[in-house]
Amino acid sequence: MSATVSIITGSESDLELAKKCGEILESFSIDYSINIFSAHRTPELLKDHLNETEKEGTKIYIAIAGLAAHLAGSIAAKTIKPVIGVPADSGPLKGIDSLLSTVQMPKGIPVSTVAIGSTGAANAGYLAAQILSLGSEEMAKKLKSSREKNMQSVLEVNKKLSKK
Repeated sequence: MSATVSIITGSESDLELAKKCGEILESFSIDYSINIFSAHRTPELLKDHLNETEKEGTKIYIAIAGLAAHLAGSIAAKTIKPVIGVPADSGPLKGIDSLLSTVQMPKGIPVSTVAIGSTGAANAGYLAAQILSLGSEEMAKKLKSSREKNMQSVLEVNKKLSKK
């Protein structure tokens, strides 16, 4: 059986973002895989990967790519599973070009696009957990607990600030 979430990067330079996303998935005990497939340089290998993982039960795809970031769209064109696009913060435009390439999809081929760079990579993991929580009360509880911890950390900072 394949991983529940398949993280696909467009190149080796995007692996740090994939690892950041993986850390979030691990915190929710979500199994995942990371692979490198380029929409432009390895389109047939990407297609084969999607066919194989779909048969094996992958539920969500996360695509991380920079520059001409067509990876998420290439994946979305070949699956009806949710696709989350993470624009990499690379190149001379620092990810703005990637953002536009990822978010501008034709009607009927949606890609859920998160923020540019490491925040987006983390949020892709959280969004995958939220999607999976639709069918899992246990996952929903983990998400609520995570939100509570985030709130508590903000409250702790405020406590420290008020003592100054």
